[in-house]
Amino acid sequence: MKEIQDSEQLQAYIAAYSLTAIFNEQLSGHLHLYSFAQGEHICSKGDPSEYLYVLVKGKLKIFTTTPEGKTLIISFKTPLELIGDVEYIQGTEMINTVEAVSPVHMLGLEYRWLNKYGKEHPPLLHFMLEMITQKFYRKSNFLSLNLMHPVEVRLASYLLSISYDESDPNFTGQLSTINLTDTANFIGTSYRHLNRVIHKLTQDGLIERENGHLLVKDKAGLTALASRNIYESN
Repeated sequence: MKEIQDSEQLQAYIAAYSLTAIFNEQLSGHLHLYSFAQGEHICSKGDPSEYLYVLVKGKLKIFTTTPEGKTLIISFKTPLELIGDVEYIQGTEMINTVEAVSPVHMLGLEYRWLNKYGKEHPPLLHFMLEMITQKFYRKSNFLSLNLMHPVEVRLASYLLSISYDESDPNFTGQLSTINLTDTANFIGTSYRHLNRVIHKLTQDGLIERENGHLLVKDKAGLTALASRNIYESN
């Protein structure tokens, strides 16, 4: 994480996402702009929660850990998204792990300033309530529906999510074949079944193995297989 000392860029993000009324003068004076590199963790499950983050550029991967120690994807998020809002309201440690899929910019505000200037500021409270409600709806939808999709759909959605950031046409990601056990856990399947699906998608010309990575070969075909990206649907 690096702080970007650029007040004009910070104000440009506030204006672009209509955040002026949400972060009043007292709050905006304590907002900072941070950058996170691809693959960097914004937070990890169990970390102390200290900041409210607002995603204004890039893509995030949000995942959790089951009691058995397996990781499971919750969603991929693009702007506008809040990190640390649920934890602030509940007064708990971080619930999920959040990782930058592409280079990310986030506005950051320490909880102490929220406590001092935000607790009685209706536009901010309404904004946070709306975002938290959306999160619980998405989580409920994920738990009830996403694992019912075939593994082919889950893998196609996962590959599209880590390989592309629609807000940054220059970004192209890839999946290391070294991490296939983690990938299997992420999408809720076995390592053996994942390999069978990878082999099928490779034979179908949708993906290819190259230098220890899986690359998307036919984005349109993979998108058609995914139908709607189950990890990025609102």
